[in-house]
Amino acid sequence: MHIRLIAGSLKGRRIAAPDNSRTHPMSERIRNAVFNSIGVEVQNARILDAFAGTGAVGFEAISRGAQSVLFIEKDRVAQKILNENIDTLELKNTKLVRASVAGWCDTYKGEPFDIIFADPPYHDPQFSTVIKLFALLKPGALMVLSHPGKGEVPIQTGVVVVDNRSYGNAVLTYYRREHEKIA
Repeated sequence: MHIRLIAGSLKGRRIAAPDNSRTHPMSERIRNAVFNSIGVEVQNARILDAFAGTGAVGFEAISRGAQSVLFIEKDRVAQKILNENIDTLELKNTKLVRASVAGWCDTYKGEPFDIIFADPPYHDPQFSTVIKLFALLKPGALMVLSHPGKGEVPIQTGVVVVDNRSYGNAVLTYYRREHEKIA
């Protein structure tokens, strides 16, 4: 199975995806809607693609001008395909971390991110891990969470929901970290 990148410098390039249900790559339609909605915010951004799967979302961000993408993926089959996709696209401004997102969050000490894409498995949305990701957003930064359309979404003080969009059985919730208040 292959996924086509939609726009930007990698437009039309294809990346591999597992031929199984281990990942649920974001559809071309939804990826296009996401990137159209966040527009130029992607340009020169430091991106975290959590629960990366095939890497389609992160590669689309690079294609549209992101400075760098850090992929986090724990599934070994998905890691192998993601690494092959990085090699095929000959990208130097990406890095794959082979770990669970929760475990990685507990040890990460680097710079916060401009945009975080979180697409956990629909059968296990891991909202406690998603809450950990909020701490990795720069003030004013954006997180896009893809999740099944039922139930509550995670919330945390200092991070506000700015949009919700439904696409069949997928819902995208957009969060923005508030700017620090000056006392």
